[in-house]
Order: sequence, then C-alpha cells, then structure tokens
Amino acid sequence: MSQDLLIKLVSVGDKKGVGKGHVYYTRYNNKSKKDPSKKYETKKFNPIAQAHTVYKQKK
Repeated sequence: MSQDLLIKLVSVGDKKGVGKGHVYYTRYNNKSKKDPSKKYETKKFNPIAQAHTVYKQKK
C-alpha cells in the first residue's frame, strides 16, 4: 500500500468503553477533505465490542 495515503483509525469504544483502542488501517486522500483542520471520522464494526463504533483518525 502507498504510505502517503495510509491512515490509522482508532476506536473510541462503545458507551461502556468496550473495544477502545482497536485499530483499522485504511487509505484516505487527505487532500480532498472539505476542512483540512478536521480529522477523518467514521463508523466501523468493532469485533471486540461486537457493535459498530466510531473510529477517529490518529497521526
């Protein structure tokens, strides 16, 4: 994978904090963002929490 497009997404966990810290790696083009100061955020399935949780971009 191209390293310049590779970002790390870290889970914030569910309401009780289960699954916090689970990591996904994905490709994302930061140059096409509408607001460059904001970090990428998405919902993905967390296998530890067994539910969809919010993942935030980590440097």
